[in-house]
Amino acid sequence: MPTDFTDRPTSVRPGEEIDAGRLETYLKGHIPGLTGPVAVEQFPSGYSNLTYLIRAGDRELVLRRPPFNAKIKTAHDMGREYKVLSHLIRVYAKVPRPLAYCEDESVIGAPFYVMERVKGVILRATPPPHLKLSPEIMRRIATSFVDNLAELHASDYTAAGLGDLGNPQGYIERQISGWTKRYQNSRTDDISEMDRIAEWMARHQPPESGAALIHNDYKYDNLVLEPSDLGRIVAVLDWEMATVGDPFMDLGTTLGYWTEPDDPDELAALVGLTRLPGNLTRRQLVDRYAEKSGRDIPDPLFYYVYGLFKIGVIVQQIYFRFRQGHTRDERFAFLIHVVHACARQACLAIDRGHL
Repeated sequence: MPTDFTDRPTSVRPGEEIDAGRLETYLKGHIPGLTGPVAVEQFPSGYSNLTYLIRAGDRELVLRRPPFNAKIKTAHDMGREYKVLSHLIRVYAKVPRPLAYCEDESVIGAPFYVMERVKGVILRATPPPHLKLSPEIMRRIATSFVDNLAELHASDYTAAGLGDLGNPQGYIERQISGWTKRYQNSRTDDISEMDRIAEWMARHQPPESGAALIHNDYKYDNLVLEPSDLGRIVAVLDWEMATVGDPFMDLGTTLGYWTEPDDPDELAALVGLTRLPGNLTRRQLVDRYAEKSGRDIPDPLFYYVYGLFKIGVIVQQIYFRFRQGHTRDERFAFLIHVVHACARQACLAIDRGHL
């Protein structure tokens, strides 16, 4: 029975290859002490930016680049993500160490950055075979998960040099209008519930709760856990959407991913492990966050609905790229069902008046 549950790469998907020779030349010219031939593998999970494992001698690096044929520049800004990691590590230790950023598209066909690999367990929708996730272990992971989000929101982003990363003033209104516009620009099916949700959010916008550094995609499969102690978070990954904004909106995105046993199976396909026995409920997650952050959350329903809508739009954009033929990844064919499920779940929450 295996005992090593560290997240592992596989071979590179067809159509997503990168030139190892050109990459090797660049890396050896920009990362001191790098030796040996470069070999490239790919981490198969994730639906947005592409992530590769780079082996060079006895070192393992991770490379991030935008999806092929992606047109949504603000969602795939490698320089911005590299800046976040480079500055945030000064005040928040749970990030991989960034090593190099390349904006020269002649190297591998797109801007990219490279960071040190952080080894550990990543809890994806399907956990590693034979990994025992007892209710006791899941409760420790869940509470650590929430506590870490509160810790991130308390970090001093100004001291980290990230004060200019975003504009917190008017953040909620911009998010509502921005995600609504992105949905309209990428819609493929007539999903009337999405229009209803957008109108409801515009009418029920809460007052702003303050400013914090927010991750904007905080969920189980963006955490690296210590293999010998799954309740300890080693690193947080995928900072592509990080900004300075309203921390409750960040919590809302997390709530959108946080499925419970009675939720639709299509939602569980995103991050299904929150349904396992021992996890917090969404209500308990909100209460734990409020306790650890010292922030009162008067209207968690709005943030949950927003999170579901935002996730639905993100998935819709990916599905749109698939329908346009910009990617051949067959996993994307299923995603329209996730959009429908997000919309139905948000409307159900609106109708019942709670999470």
